Order: sequence, then structure tokens, then C-alpha cells
Amino acid sequence: MNIYKNLNKITKYIDENLENDINYETLANFLGVNVYTMQRLFTMITGISLSEYIRKRRLSSAGFDLYEKTSKIIDIAIKYQYDNPTSFSRAFEKFHGIKPSLVNKVTKLKNFPRIIFNEDVKITTEFDYEIITLDEMHLYGIGITTNNKKITNDAPIFFKEIENKYINKYGEIKYGMITYDTKHEECQKYYCLYDKVIDEFEKIIIPKSKWLKFRINSQNAKDIQEISHKFYKEFLPSIKYNLKEMPELEYYHNDVTDFLIAIY
Repeated sequence: MNIYKNLNKITKYIDENLENDINYETLANFLGVNVYTMQRLFTMITGISLSEYIRKRRLSSAGFDLYEKTSKIIDIAIKYQYDNPTSFSRAFEKFHGIKPSLVNKVTKLKNFPRIIFNEDVKITTEFDYEIITLDEMHLYGIGITTNNKKITNDAPIFFKEIENKYINKYGEIKYGMITYDTKHEECQKYYCLYDKVIDEFEKIIIPKSKWLKFRINSQNAKDIQEISHKFYKEFLPSIKYNLKEMPELEYYHNDVTDFLIAIY
């Protein structure tokens, strides 16, 4: 499967349907995966969530329509799937930096172009991995709110903060965990977790599941982040595993890290 050829089908379909409801199931079918996996792939490969990409493409087209003065603001709002002119005007001003009612022939507007992928990219990285099954886990820890842009800085800083604060009381942190807000396609929280009962911390139950396991011979944050990015950009596109709507786990032990992704 040429992931980049099929991603081009996705962005082409989106451009052809900016004025319609965009069916995520149809987009997932282009990649042969479920909707959740498709969303995660799109976000990791492009650096922008699918919903944000669609929103910016619609606002770009709406700006062109207003510049040409072909329709009233209310008609353009409805055309690009906004429920009312107020929400459209708010989004338009945030994106373009000007109210839609003030657009004229000398206005400078933003354009967010369609993403077109290079279909000739070759993926040659070799990955060693295992497929394992883990029983239900009961973990205890503390988390921090984050997002896709901040996670690479937030996670290592928070880990060090929690480690320094609790190492003498509870020992070493056993797991790192990233949760996702599937509605907004964003990282939601990063947790530091222990495999022992700690009443002052939040209890996290991880259901029994099948996991892809990648061994990283390091516990350095940059090494872990590098494998995470390679997983989404190089490994997952080349196979047809579907991701479960479950957190990502990092298991720290014996000076190594197991990067764990729940799958069907």
C-alpha cells in the first residue's frame, strides 16, 4: 500500500466536499483502516489534526468567496457547514485576522493550501517488534494536561518533576501514559504511573488487550519520541493494524523502555 498516494486521495476528497458533510468512514476506507487509526495517522504524518485541516481549507475557500463578493455572509456560512453566521464570523476572523463583513478588494487574506504528498517517498527503516497480550492492569499516578504541540516538552519536564518529588517515597516511575481526546484528535494528558496502590494518586485501569511492543534501549525522552514518530510515519502506514481507542504506554524497566500501542 502506498500510504502517500492514499493520503492524496483523502485530501482530494476533502477538497471536493468542502461544501458537504465529510464522511470519516470514507476517508478511513482510502487507507484500509478504522476511523480512529486514520485520524491518528493523518495527525502524526501532517502535524495537523484532520478536523483542523478541514476547518482551515473551508475558511480559505470562504475567504475567496467573500473577496469575489459572490454571496452573502449567511449563505457562505451555511455553504461551509457552519451552523450560524456568528460562529462563522468568529472562526473567519480568528483565521484571516479580519471580520468577514470588512473584506474587500484590497484585503489581505490567508490561504491554507491543500496538502499534496510526495508519492515517491520510500520507507526503508527496519523495525523489531512483538505482538503481546497484557492482562488488565491497575496503575496509580498523576497526570498533566497537554496537546499535540506541547507534549514533547511537557512529558519529560513533568516526568522529572514527579520523579524528583516522589522517588524516595514510592520508588521509580514504572509507566508513562498518553491519553487522546478522540473528538478533537489531540493529545489530552500525559501521566506518570506506578504499579502499586497509592491512595493519593488517581487509579487508572488499563483493560486486557493485544499490544504492539517496541523495545527502546534507552529511557531518554528524545529516543522515545523518535521511535513514536517513526512508528506513525513509517511503521503503521506499511501494515494494516487497527489501533484501539486506548492510551499509549511507555514501560520503563532495566534501563530500557517498551513502547506499547494497543491494537485489534
